[in-house]
Amino acid sequence: MKALLTIAFLAVLAMPAFAQNNPNMLTIITSDEDQTQAMALILTMQAMENGASPQILLCDEAGELAVTEEVDDSDMVIGPDASPAQMIQRLVNNGVTVEVCAIFLPNNDLTETDLIDNVGVAQPPAIGALVADPAVRLFTF
Repeated sequence: MKALLTIAFLAVLAMPAFAQNNPNMLTIITSDEDQTQAMALILTMQAMENGASPQILLCDEAGELAVTEEVDDSDMVIGPDASPAQMIQRLVNNGVTVEVCAIFLPNNDLTETDLIDNVGVAQPPAIGALVADPAVRLFTF
């Protein structure tokens, strides 16, 4: 099973970057548990490999996965042999839109400059539209 997850993870990493204009899947991660974060990202990558166009929203403690100074606090997880923060970075590099919740930065005394490159701040109207769209699959962890 570990080998299968590792192969699937590496296959997703090798996928070419693509523009993300119309996601049909929204993964919302709030958990601060490394294994929960990793499994959410593994399932998101598997869905992407099967044709989904995911977008990721990091809220509460999971928002730290996108904070430059906190990235090293994310522990490596056996299976993908990567930390959730490394997985986020690889997804971003492959064109997946990753954002932190709109209230994350001000409630943690942070600004957009504290985020890793190419991670943005979600706009509630846009996220609300995704959540209300019956064509978008919603996953929360």
